[in-house]
Amino acid sequence: MAIEDVLKAGNYHLIDVREPLELEVDGSIAEANNIPLGDIEAHIDEIRALDGNVIFFCRSGNRSGKATDFYKSQGFENVYNGGGYNDLSQTLENL
Repeated sequence: MAIEDVLKAGNYHLIDVREPLELEVDGSIAEANNIPLGDIEAHIDEIRALDGNVIFFCRSGNRSGKATDFYKSQGFENVYNGGGYNDLSQTLENL
């Protein structure tokens, strides 16, 4: 499913896997939670408890891809790589 379709469907959670300093420098999406990639495995119960789809994103889509792959390897089916911050921000604005 394309990320645009996931966003249009609603009922999703945005997880920014960048480091906190990156958010301060580059900006952030207001409704996103920040869980740096290095901490993502420790939040498995928190992510499992979320209702709906989970969209990971980062600066370029690389780290969010790693987060998505990790959760898929743990049996999650509702996780998606939202790509980079700038592209995802623009997609959200255009919905």
